[in-house]
Amino acid sequence: MQQRVYAFDFDGTLTTRDTLFAFVRHARGTASLVVGLLIHVPYLVAMKMGLSDNGKTKERLLGWFFKGTTEEDFDAMCRHFAADSRHLLRPDGLAAIDDALREGSRVVVVSASIDRWVRPFFADRPGVTVEGTRMEVVDGRLTGRFLGSNCYGQEKVNRLKALLGDRNDYQLTAFGDSSGDRELLAYADEKHYKPFRNR
Repeated sequence: MQQRVYAFDFDGTLTTRDTLFAFVRHARGTASLVVGLLIHVPYLVAMKMGLSDNGKTKERLLGWFFKGTTEEDFDAMCRHFAADSRHLLRPDGLAAIDDALREGSRVVVVSASIDRWVRPFFADRPGVTVEGTRMEVVDGRLTGRFLGSNCYGQEKVNRLKALLGDRNDYQLTAFGDSSGDRELLAYADEKHYKPFRNR
């Protein structure tokens, strides 16, 4: 019998908005966020126009804010952000996760956001696995670079393949809301685009 796996995008699917800027504002303050965005306007515009890779732009932006931060301090920021931002989660999305866990299915949240700030949102649901973009850490400090690829597009499928093994061993239901989820949704047996929007 095939295992059932539910794969959820995070930003926009399980949350009411993207968490990247929300996290930076929470960790560094509004003034620092504004300054950082102004400095990176050319890169952000190029990304929006499809002229630069979104992963490289995000890496550059996060590196500007957090390069040199200790791993311990960054993880504390992530935990505090999740604790203070529960209101961003969509109730129907959480209900779908809880239903899947109750039926004994595997639940994976696969996100382009940094795994370290996504994971604490599900600390009270130990059955949830989080796959996200990873920050490189050397000698206990963030280098400002990503460890591996930005978890976006095809990389979401690659993560599921690495995590779950043979595709014939499970039935996959996927939830997403953006172009970054296109490959994930195409890979699934059952797909839901922009779910949980009634709240």
